[in-house]
Amino acid sequence: MTDTIAAPPRFIAYVPLTDLTPAPRNPKRHELELLIDAIRMHGLVEVPVVDERTKCVLHGHGRREALIEMQARGMALPGGVVLDEDAGWLVPVLRGWFSKSDADAEALAIKLNRLPGEGGWDPREFAEVLEDLATGDPELFDSLAIPADEMDKLFSQVDPETLPGGLREDEPPTLHLPDNGNHTDGLSPDDDGRAAHTACPACGHTFNTGR
Repeated sequence: MTDTIAAPPRFIAYVPLTDLTPAPRNPKRHELELLIDAIRMHGLVEVPVVDERTKCVLHGHGRREALIEMQARGMALPGGVVLDEDAGWLVPVLRGWFSKSDADAEALAIKLNRLPGEGGWDPREFAEVLEDLATGDPELFDSLAIPADEMDKLFSQVDPETLPGGLREDEPPTLHLPDNGNHTDGLSPDDDGRAAHTACPACGHTFNTGR
């Protein structure tokens, strides 16, 4: 068993929601209703990060705003958040990181928002997961709020008939990647004549998107 660190350099502490101070500058925009819906469904999982030098929120401004709005609307206490003796909301935050300067803090804040999405998605595995969610739990699938054009782009890259349950699921996956732009419909040359997929031929499920 690993010994407990007496003074860990990073730790979770519960602080009053009203004590979370936003950074002076935060260029990141947020889809507040989507954040509220995610926290309502799953609880607060990704906790805000506080800069110990400035005592301001470094990462998690959207979650802070969502929690403030949820409390103002009288919504149920989300998972991961607890009440203090005055019924105020106590929020878990990651503590222990000190910025070297304002520039250092702002650079890291941008990286924490940008870098997780830079790798993109594996089209085939993403399509498989979406198919499972759409057929197994439509409410969870709808909560992803993936726009219809993104779904069209995804299914134009993957042959749905090679997904589990498809007619050719034992064949190697075929990716229809975009070409040099000569095809305005978003399909690659070997897709000529085929419509972009918004319904999965493997099971016939129609993906309802566009929220």
